[in-house]
Amino acid sequence: MVGTGSTDLAPSAAVKIFSAGTAGCVADLVTFPLDTAKVRLQIQGESQPLVAGHRYRGVFGTIFTMVKTEGPRSLYSGLVAGLQRQMCFASVRIGLYDTIKELYSGGSKDVGIGTRLLAGCTTGAMAVSFAQPTDVVKVRFQAQVRSSGSGSGTRYAGTIDAYKSIARDEGIRGLWKGCLPNITRNAIVNCSELVTYDIIKELILKHDIMTDNMPCHFTAAFAAGFCTTIVASPVDVVKTRYMNSTPGQYKGAINCAFTMLIKEGPTAFYKGFVPSYLRLGSWNIVMFVSYEQIKRAVVTVERTLPVVTCRLRRRLNEPRLNVASVNP
Repeated sequence: MVGTGSTDLAPSAAVKIFSAGTAGCVADLVTFPLDTAKVRLQIQGESQPLVAGHRYRGVFGTIFTMVKTEGPRSLYSGLVAGLQRQMCFASVRIGLYDTIKELYSGGSKDVGIGTRLLAGCTTGAMAVSFAQPTDVVKVRFQAQVRSSGSGSGTRYAGTIDAYKSIARDEGIRGLWKGCLPNITRNAIVNCSELVTYDIIKELILKHDIMTDNMPCHFTAAFAAGFCTTIVASPVDVVKTRYMNSTPGQYKGAINCAFTMLIKEGPTAFYKGFVPSYLRLGSWNIVMFVSYEQIKRAVVTVERTLPVVTCRLRRRLNEPRLNVASVNP
């Protein structure tokens, strides 16, 4: 992503991949309760037995109901799989974006929006192919309801048990359930999120509105989150419903979408919109600000380390005074 910071950073692809994965984990830790609330709202209406008779109303009402009926830990159900997902997912779709963009543009500095969109679609699809099993397990954990203080009603005992159970009961293909709608969703999310962030940040720097620092990153990330939520919400709802479904409930992602449309109407595609926006907006802000700062910190360490090592070597190689040879 474009940047003309004071330190003239030129991070390698490895630095970007590491920084994106780490920043994704930081953002997930901060926004995971909002993501869980979003999932509960999205599946509401398709699986009444799972919600144990409780109707969720709004993001904060959902969080309050979950804490009251299932305990505070329920808000972070599936966190382990979520962090595993980000290390696989964010590191590829965000960390490789600049590399793929440069590849498609032939190294040109004047990159068109078409090239940016193509790069976003590519890294989004690549990320899903790596991280889909972790996403399936995360959604399953977020969707399951348990009674407060007990494990009743849960589908899986733990993260590893979830991977094993899904592979055993649904086959290996079960771990890649919903891969097609997820690829579609993440192609849209990447194009909306990364390209919007990239273009807005570039315009801010080009017109000297802000410098390449936190206020600039915050503004670009906020706008990216809003655009992404509007565009990606319908696909996100279908993805969540399909990935959480029991075997045979839907014939496919398209069938899932038609079933929603017929039974619940068009508004079903925007269920959980507010938590989606709160989550994506806050996630984008935390992630992009963290990403830029972690990236700079790693590059600074990379540049400082050889200097420190050289100084240490010089000190070690300096002739030492032999005390025994000195006359009293």
